[in-house]
Formats: sequence, structure tokens, C-alpha cells
Amino acid sequence: MKKLSFFIILLLMTSLACSFSFGDTNTADDEQGSSNSTGQSSNSGLSGGISNLQDVKNAVVQIESQGTFIDPQVGLVVNGAGRGSGFLIDPSGVIVTNNHVVTGSALLKVYLNGEEYNGRILGKSECSDLAVVKIDGGPFDYLDFYDGAVEPGLEVYLAGFPLGDPEYSLNKGIISKAKANGQSSWSSLDYVLEHDANGNPGNSGGPLITSDGKVVGIHYASFEDAGQYFAIDTKLGQQVIDVLREGNDQDSLGINGTAVQSDDGSLSGIWVASVESGSAADKAGIKPGDILYQVENLVLATDGTMKDYCDILKTHQPEDVLAISVIRYDSGELLEGQINGRELEVTGNFDGTVASGGDNTGGQQPSGDAPDFYTEEFEGDTGNFSYFEWHELVNDKEANPTYAPFTDDGNMVFELNDTDKYVYVYYTPFTYTDTYLEVQATNRASNSIMTSLICRYSDEGWYEINIQNDGLYSILAYVFSDGRYYTIANGGSTAIKQGKSTNQYGFSCNGEKLSLTVNGKLVKEISETRFQLQEGFAGFGVSSLNAVPVKVEVDYFTISQP
Repeated sequence: MKKLSFFIILLLMTSLACSFSFGDTNTADDEQGSSNSTGQSSNSGLSGGISNLQDVKNAVVQIESQGTFIDPQVGLVVNGAGRGSGFLIDPSGVIVTNNHVVTGSALLKVYLNGEEYNGRILGKSECSDLAVVKIDGGPFDYLDFYDGAVEPGLEVYLAGFPLGDPEYSLNKGIISKAKANGQSSWSSLDYVLEHDANGNPGNSGGPLITSDGKVVGIHYASFEDAGQYFAIDTKLGQQVIDVLREGNDQDSLGINGTAVQSDDGSLSGIWVASVESGSAADKAGIKPGDILYQVENLVLATDGTMKDYCDILKTHQPEDVLAISVIRYDSGELLEGQINGRELEVTGNFDGTVASGGDNTGGQQPSGDAPDFYTEEFEGDTGNFSYFEWHELVNDKEANPTYAPFTDDGNMVFELNDTDKYVYVYYTPFTYTDTYLEVQATNRASNSIMTSLICRYSDEGWYEINIQNDGLYSILAYVFSDGRYYTIANGGSTAIKQGKSTNQYGFSCNGEKLSLTVNGKLVKEISETRFQLQEGFAGFGVSSLNAVPVKVEVDYFTISQP
């Protein structure tokens, strides 16, 4: 297995607040508590639960989650066990906790007042970091949700089992902020409660309560160095909890995921530590140790959080088909497939060399002499350039003025406000056989774009390199007689600067050798003998994929000797 130090976990706001250990673990010591069950059924917010601070411990549980997963920092963890907290909301044994406490576990042990129970997950939400667990038995004491206003200064208490200790703990504090930032590397919430009731790993999932035992929030994160602690407001959580307790998941694919980025920020995604058996992720072929790189062509976790991932899930129904790209980090393979559709299959290597070709189509005879080479900086007349919008489905091209690039302040600017548009510019006075092409392009929008360079463009076809702003690339041949693209090579590279950044892309067409360079780094070189395209125009282009608007500024275009 490759070392995983290439990636860093970005806990943008806080750190997780559950306690974890490796290998064998000790069970909780017996802790006797008084019974105060009313035996009365209760739904969210209804009366009938514990109504004093002293008896809260009778409804707070410690949860031990055991399983095998792959951690982005330490690698494979076999039979690891993490401990968190939770609390009962119903006398029948319904428990609320955090998703990150339980998801991907092989088994759950729940400890309540010195008794051990087997827990089963009813439902979970990756994005809300909530889960509902059920234990058999009862009737149990339980807690009601607070229905008053939550304002800074409200006195609260954090109940739970910090540091995996079997002894119940209760710490006092106040609400510091009622609407703190809810984006983190493991969940995405509109806002969270900030408080100063001291919490530690192991408090995750525990209740934040008032002096009369009502639940204000579900603790889920700590920033101990700053003395800041965070909880999910029950006013946000109750609706999700009601869905989960009915046996349904919400905003989940079935992964225990964490947003990660490479050390230099050039690559990001969702690290998959474990996968729930039978989930949508499992059926698609996602495995522990994978990096979920794209969903619906949108690169994930570029800001170090789960926000984009969760926004996509919230935009779609659970049964919708979603295109995904996955990096299998151990092997370096790039895989593509669909959630609720076709399974993942290898389509290339990330910084690798997997190649696939199409049918042999013959070639073209040379036509014309090569000119002197030059660099165009778009500061004067660009009358020597023509453009076209490509329509692959009808095997045709047109000069649609809607998508015509224009010059502005020394740049050629592409603005595309419709998806799936492919606009190319080529230099018309001369044709070339062997040449090296380079553009410097700046992405001015946050959406998925594709920058292209083309060589030997003629009535036979052309060669093309495409580089998306997420690092994915392809080397293609288009053949007019067949009316289709053929993939010569594809993969991904960390050489690209993602997001709103400036990159230099180079394409060498030198005899049979085709090569791609990104920011001075040779990414891919391949020998092409199938299509044998010999001579044609040289140019570049910009495409919109599935997200708009797209705005790209090309600073210069160079045609030089290879």
C-alpha cells in the first residue's frame, strides 16, 4: 500500500469528538443508576421524559463501534473500536448519536447504567452527522427536546463519556454562539451551536442539556485549544431524526467519509474510511481507501469541507443516477461509474499510463508548408483566428456568435453560459505537421471546465488534449469519417492548480509522439500509430461540462518547434 501522507485531513473548523482505539478494547465498567422510567411513549418534543438534571445520566449511553476501515493517516485498521456517546429519546430504546460514531461499524455495543446492549442502526445522515440507534428492552428513561429560544448566555450542560471512560461525566457552560459555522470535513450543516461546556473525544453524540434536562443540541465537535465546542441544534436535528427513526437514511450514500486534500492543495476529495454493505456506494463499487473525487463532474472538497458533496445529495433524490469518479489510492487507478447505475470501472491511472484506442481509420496526406513559429498575446488584431462550436452528435461544426470568444485587456476570453458547449479557436494562415502548442489560461469561475489544445486539424479530423480544472485529462483523436472521438489515453494529474487559478498547458505533436505538459511537468507521452493524422491547423479551446457559467481568459497561445 502507498503511504497515505500525501493527503492531509482538513478539519476546517474543529476536530471530531469521539474516542478511538485500535485492536482489542475493554468493555465499560458497571455503573449502577436509579431507574426513573415513566413507561410513557414520547415523540420529539412531547412531555413525559426526564425533567431534572440529576436523572439525565439514566438516559445517556456510551456507544462502542467496532469494525475494520482504512484511515487516511494510519492506513488499515483491523477490528478497531471507537467510543462515543448518545441519549435515549423514547422509552422503547431509540437512541440519537452522531453518524461518525456508528457508520461503517460491524457491530455496536451500547452501555447504559452498567448494562450492555446490542445496538442496531435504524437510519443515518452523513451530511447532518446524525444517526438513530435502537436497543431492545425497556421501558427506558429518556430525554425530551428543548423548545425554547436558544440565545448566547443560555446555561447548558454537556453529558456523556469523554475519552472512552465508562464513568458518566457532566460539564457546565453557556451557549457562546447560536449560529456558528456548520461546515466541516465530515458534515455540512446550515449552522451549529457553539458552547464552552468542556468536551473531549468520546463526547460525540452526547446531549447538550438545560438545567431541567431538556436537550438543546447534540455535541459533535471540539476545538480544545480555543476552548470552543460545537453541537447540532435540535431545532435543525429533529426533522432529520424523525426520518432516521423510521428506518430511512437521509443525505447519505453509505460511506464514512472525510474531506481531504493533498499537501499542496492540488487534489481533493472525500476519503472513504468504510462502506456500509448494501448501500448505494457499495453497489456502485466504492471501497474503503477510495477517494470519491467527483460527483456529477463536480470536484469535491476543494474548500476542505463536505459542503459540495452534501449539496449534491440534497439536490437529488436517493434513487437518482449520479455520475462519479473515484481514485483508488492504493493502486493509483482512476475509476468512473454511477450511483444507482453502472458499476465503477477503471478508465485510467491518476498520474498513470492506462491507454485505450479505437478502430483504425487511415490518415491524410500532407498539404502545405510549415511557417515560422510565434506567440500570440492577443493585444492586437486577431483576424487570423477562426472559431467554431463543435456538435459531435451531428458530426458538424458552426460559428455560433453566441459563443464567440473575444479579446479583452490582452486576453482571449471564453464565456459559456450553457452546458456541453465546445468552442475552438485555430490559427488560419498555416498548417503544421510537427509542433509544440502551449496556452496559459486562467479560470475565472468555480465550475467544471475543460481546456483543450488541438493539432493537425483538417477535413480528416484532429488530435486533441483535454485538461479539466480538476486534473483529469484525455488525449483524443477525432475522425470525421467515423463521426466520433477515440480515446488514446486518459488519467489525472496533480500538476494542475485547481479552482480559480492560472495554468500552462502544453501539447506536443511530433511524428508519432503525442505528449501533454501541465505547468512545466510532463504528464503523459504516448506513441500514436492508429490514425496517422499528418498535417493541419493548430489551435485551442474551452468547454463547459455540466455546470455554468464558465469564464476562461487565455493570456497567450504559442506555436513552436517540438
